[in-house]
Amino acid sequence: MPFDLDAIGSRRGEVAIVTGANSGVGFEVSVGLAQKAIKVIMACRNLKKAESAKQEIRARVPDADLEVIQLDLSHPESVHAFARQFTERYDALNLLINNAGVLFRTPTMSSAGVEMQFATNHLGHFLLTSLLIDLMPDVRTSRVVSLSSLAHKKAKIFFDDINCELQTKWDVPYAQSKLACLLFADELQRKLKLAGKKILSVAAHPGGTDSGLFDHMPKFVLTVLRYTFVPIFLHSNERAAKPVLMAALAGGLQGGEYLGPTGLFEMKGPPGTATRTTYSQREDIGARLWELSERFTETSFKIQL
Repeated sequence: MPFDLDAIGSRRGEVAIVTGANSGVGFEVSVGLAQKAIKVIMACRNLKKAESAKQEIRARVPDADLEVIQLDLSHPESVHAFARQFTERYDALNLLINNAGVLFRTPTMSSAGVEMQFATNHLGHFLLTSLLIDLMPDVRTSRVVSLSSLAHKKAKIFFDDINCELQTKWDVPYAQSKLACLLFADELQRKLKLAGKKILSVAAHPGGTDSGLFDHMPKFVLTVLRYTFVPIFLHSNERAAKPVLMAALAGGLQGGEYLGPTGLFEMKGPPGTATRTTYSQREDIGARLWELSERFTETSFKIQL
């Protein structure tokens, strides 16, 4: 299932939302979409950084059609405000790229009292999708793309400890949030199919990148890692964006795919089908997570027939 972005024709007239578009993989996904003449709504928390990123994209794609709208996924009020602004300005949404994510090494809670990584990486995107999916034309080129991670492979959903207060490893909350993104993508596809919709829900992961991954480390260690570990195991943000762009633009997808790098340990390499855990494919877990997400976001997420 090879993917060549250059072989994709112009998609002028289409509108995409990319959350977290101001840096890393989200920035490169925005560049790729802009190259196909797609209007990109850069949904970002920090407006100053987003405006700077918009200028950087235009330096690479001079005719890029870009707009910045503020979005803080950890705050439901911000998600609702973003959705209102978008629906006031646009009649249709062709691509929703649920890319933005946070990773914390110390416990952090959202204003609603939810573990911040779960609140931002999963719940915010769940709510955003529920508010905008009715604007998506019912065609196979309409896509909801959810970003998961290799970290999902060592995770489960702690339904009785969703804030991970009883967990002892620092990376458990992040892994749980990225597993939730994958489960959400699958459950959304099941519900779309049951409703007879042609809209597709696809998941992807970027593999490994060095975009800020080691910034918390001492300068000496950072230098050593970037000259040893990074070249072997990680790849650039531009290459890390390829599985996401494949999920958004490739023909032949049926929905429910999970795409990622196919090289060494799936950390880098050409985009293609990614491996996943048996747990992440359990429909009972996906359905239970959906119900929990509705409760936490105080919404009823139904796919209209």
